[in-house]
Amino acid sequence: MKNRYRLYRRNGTFYSWDNVTSKRESLETKDRKQAQALLQTKNEAHQQPAFSLQKARIYLLESNPSLVKRTWKNVMDEITRTKEGTTKERYERAFADTALDLIRNGTLLETKAEELFNVLAAGTVATNVFLRRLHNFALDMNWLPCSIIPKKQWPAVRYQDKRAITFEEHRNIIRRETNAERQAFYELCWHLGGSQSDIVNLQAEDIDWTDRTLGYSRKKTRSSALIHFGKEAASILRELPEEGPLFRAFRKLGAGHRATEFARICARAGVSGVTLHSYRYAWAERAKTAGYPERFAQQALGHNSKAMHRAYAKKAQVKLPSLEEYENKIVALPKAKAG
Repeated sequence: MKNRYRLYRRNGTFYSWDNVTSKRESLETKDRKQAQALLQTKNEAHQQPAFSLQKARIYLLESNPSLVKRTWKNVMDEITRTKEGTTKERYERAFADTALDLIRNGTLLETKAEELFNVLAAGTVATNVFLRRLHNFALDMNWLPCSIIPKKQWPAVRYQDKRAITFEEHRNIIRRETNAERQAFYELCWHLGGSQSDIVNLQAEDIDWTDRTLGYSRKKTRSSALIHFGKEAASILRELPEEGPLFRAFRKLGAGHRATEFARICARAGVSGVTLHSYRYAWAERAKTAGYPERFAQQALGHNSKAMHRAYAKKAQVKLPSLEEYENKIVALPKAKAG
């Protein structure tokens, strides 16, 4: 059988030339013997793929015995070990996905693309997201010699459309909620636009009453958020503890438990299609509609906020204030003295 690849040298470095595609690839060596050995391997892999795969496994076994025994469960455990807090809990829940049972105990080096596609077909959007992370982690750690599914061949991740909570829906929830602490929590979610984990973990020490600002580090991204609050938010904050956690009881519940409680109060209020994160979308969309500068929204929600990016990417109707109003009410520039 005619060889597919041939060897040539350029500027001292050896390359392989593909006689079919007319593409070249650097062999990353200037040693002729090494280059010839690598070229022979490429030609053998093309002519006898099954035999070449068996040889590759023998090489790997001799160089790193654990490599050929590593399973997808090992990859899951290693990724989880690198996480902490709520992020670690989220990964643990994701890896408990029954769709991943199709490959959980399978070895990485023996996994075929069809097996990963079967997992994707049996799973959900979250399965797609976390299987990608597993695959890419294994690649980054050099536990896989190459991609099992090329990047462009992965099915697109298509999230369900998420919407913001409306003011009327929020008022209905507040009227139905009888627990004062949770009522205050939902109110602050509306006024501050923070994620549930950030708002529920606020401390009294995070409040600067002089400048009327709340500053905190986001739990998910570690980015800093700084938001100015108005009179209504100030009146709510005044009713909360003056030191330590603002929500001493509600913060003890897990994120899932808080989400369940919110779903229950929404059902009683006749509100559907929203989650606690809908408050974040609502704040971002209100800011966009009011003509709030994007850089201010970034500082308030955190620069990595998907809610902010989504809202400011929309072609929503924006009510921009005049420059005169903006100077007088927001920038508060001193007026020029009459001559």
